[in-house]
Amino acid sequence: MIYIKSSRDAKPILRELIEDSNTYMVPGVYNPFTALLAEKMGFKAIYLSGAALTGSLAMPDLGLITLSELTFFTKYIARAVDIPLLVDADTGFGEVLNVARAVRELEDAGASAIQIEDQVLPKKCGHLRGKQLINPIDMARKIRSAVSARRSRDFLIIARTDARNVSSLEDALERSKLYVEAGADIIFPEALESIDEFRVFVEEIDAPILANMTEFGRTPYISYKEFREVGVKFIIYPVTIFRGNARNTLDILKSLREYGGQEPFLEDLMTRKEFYDLIGYSRYEDFDEELSRWKP
Repeated sequence: MIYIKSSRDAKPILRELIEDSNTYMVPGVYNPFTALLAEKMGFKAIYLSGAALTGSLAMPDLGLITLSELTFFTKYIARAVDIPLLVDADTGFGEVLNVARAVRELEDAGASAIQIEDQVLPKKCGHLRGKQLINPIDMARKIRSAVSARRSRDFLIIARTDARNVSSLEDALERSKLYVEAGADIIFPEALESIDEFRVFVEEIDAPILANMTEFGRTPYISYKEFREVGVKFIIYPVTIFRGNARNTLDILKSLREYGGQEPFLEDLMTRKEFYDLIGYSRYEDFDEELSRWKP
């Protein structure tokens, strides 16, 4: 189908990223269009944020989304871009058997990696109070399930621990070491509170580290340069695009209502040509014209 941008498998690309020496910024997206914009701006990978996706559906980030819904959005986003898509799968939608099915569904939908976390359902945003953790052995078994279920070794398993703000930094480190032993490819220590804490994880954990540089959270604002200097591999910005779009939409609606038209903010809008170029509108027209000339 012409709306499928490419048949190229993005999973090996992600494997190449984790094996080089660079640090990568990974913006959070929540639909194919925001994914296309991120790819256009030159980002090497994108992150399907659970918080942004549920927010776009007017729901809180409390594990309310279903595997079927997540798979639906993963499929549409993955086939719109050629860069790897990391998918937030919350707690894996259940226990070990559920995790195995989630891996198969999301890998088949085009994800290059999934993230599962060690919270008890109903899970919470990693930067809020009131989180509860599952037993680390139970989480390690989920990771083993995910590793066993994946079809390709290039499909990566990201293990997130929320222990830093529930128990201690030491517990987060010990859990992370166990998760690596269970087969996790990347460790995501949620809600660390300083660049020094990230440095400790980079030095003590035998796996690439993913940092969450969200807004208005427990982690102070840390620059790309600082993350790169301590050796963090990936930095996700999970809800930044969603928050920016939400604020801009509200401002536009306010201006539209007060002015009675869109003239005051025309320069702030993407033009028709820019939009059509981004989605490849001419490909559809060319395809339609080609078929209209076909005769048996």
